[in-house]
Amino acid sequence: MKQIQDFLQSIADEEGLYPYLANKKNFVAGESPVYYSGPYWDNREVETIIHSFLKGKWLASGEEVNKFERSFSKKFGKKYSLMVNSGSSANLVMIAALKKKYGWQDGDEIIVSCVGFPTTIAPIVQNGLKPVFVDIDFSDLNWDVNEIEDKITTRTKALFSSPVLGNPYNFDIVLDICERNKIFLVADNCDSLGSKWEGNYLTDHAIAASCSFYPAHHICTGEGGMISSDDEELINIARSFAWWGRDCYCVGQQNLLSCGTCGKRFDKWIEKYDGIIDHKYVYSIMGYNLKPMDFQGAVGSVQLEKQDEIHQLRRENKKAIQDHFEKIPGVRSVNEHEKAETSWFGVPIICNSVEIKNSLTQHLEKNKIQTRNYFAGNILMHPGYSHLDYYKNYPNACKVLDLVFFVGCSPTITKEMIEYIGTITKSFNNESI
Repeated sequence: MKQIQDFLQSIADEEGLYPYLANKKNFVAGESPVYYSGPYWDNREVETIIHSFLKGKWLASGEEVNKFERSFSKKFGKKYSLMVNSGSSANLVMIAALKKKYGWQDGDEIIVSCVGFPTTIAPIVQNGLKPVFVDIDFSDLNWDVNEIEDKITTRTKALFSSPVLGNPYNFDIVLDICERNKIFLVADNCDSLGSKWEGNYLTDHAIAASCSFYPAHHICTGEGGMISSDDEELINIARSFAWWGRDCYCVGQQNLLSCGTCGKRFDKWIEKYDGIIDHKYVYSIMGYNLKPMDFQGAVGSVQLEKQDEIHQLRRENKKAIQDHFEKIPGVRSVNEHEKAETSWFGVPIICNSVEIKNSLTQHLEKNKIQTRNYFAGNILMHPGYSHLDYYKNYPNACKVLDLVFFVGCSPTITKEMIEYIGTITKSFNNESI
């Protein structure tokens, strides 16, 4: 470990910073870029990765991943978790597991917002189910909760929730809809790790929840994702989908047991074969290979220790950055609901006109402040999704690309950067627009 630390220090001495930080510590206003997000790492994460590679017992998913899964479950109040290679994969196997466990049929329906990230919607279709879309509400950019109940049919199985940039909609309304109609709430929590409603994590209300550890997200393992639930059987099914369809559920050190955790690893497992077979090579479903690397679990455990700090910094940064933008005429942001405690993924910016939006984003980008679309906008405008429904049926969603963007509030954005953002927003002149 001493050699690793010396190596990292030599890099720091040469570069003046650790090169894996999203935003440089020696920020120079107007010269250094302000990235909207990135890994909130220090030398500890990098030391952990290198140590896991050089000294760890596993390369692919093993003890470190299993340890992270248990710690993640404990932190966020779920009994069981499964780590996979991305948040998108988490959505894919989560929907697959729900369909298998509850016997959903091809063509059964899941209600979802038509604005968001593609991999909230694609797994519904990829699993033979039908996405039923809801328009958005411009007060908070989330799905319009007053439209949801009109979309419910006899084939509706779940609502697939994805709070915009981590900010909860009115959960009371949606939970009431689910309870009265006896349908599940499923959570795409990739942007919302740490967000709460009335003091409880948003995922407390969901039958299952996904999370992403992509560098832009709340905690980062390089790539990676998680599925969490209080239902052990559901997580075991999800694990099978993510591990080639394997029937075996042994993890980490359990894989080294001669008899496995079931006590009968070598037995007559296959009805059509009368001999003895290793349970590790029995495939009960047609699955994928979506396993993470073990170093990702190791770095996830380090990141989890910083989660409370990350949560607080994102909230503070969002407020400070929002205050700067809302001094611009014709521009507003979004505030959290009085019952919510939002772990903000970004600062949503809503403009009164497409001209203001385009001019403002160009002004920010010209001055090295990154901006991002509100993801896909109306997903039904895109070639890969246009066959799912007619995009003009969702008029608010059609306005998103014209009026909405976001900037970061990551903990990698320092006070000096926020001051610089204030200088640049102050210099924006939209009087002639």
